[in-house]
Amino acid sequence: MQDKAYRSVIKTISWRSVGTVDTIVISYIITGSFVMAASIGSIEVVTKMILYYYHERAWNKIELGRYKATANDYHI
Repeated sequence: MQDKAYRSVIKTISWRSVGTVDTIVISYIITGSFVMAASIGSIEVVTKMILYYYHERAWNKIELGRYKATANDYHI
């Protein structure tokens, strides 16, 4: 079973939104400057989205921990 590329894009954007807010909050606590925190967050969001996307696509090619459901598997 494999995921389509657009699923990875959507997951990338949603995860980076959470991660960037976290980075901005931590940066603000450390620097005391919202401008500096927003600058750090804006750089980080771009680089980490790119890294996450390729990381996700690489993991999509690895079968570790995957299995195909059988007819006898319980489904909710």
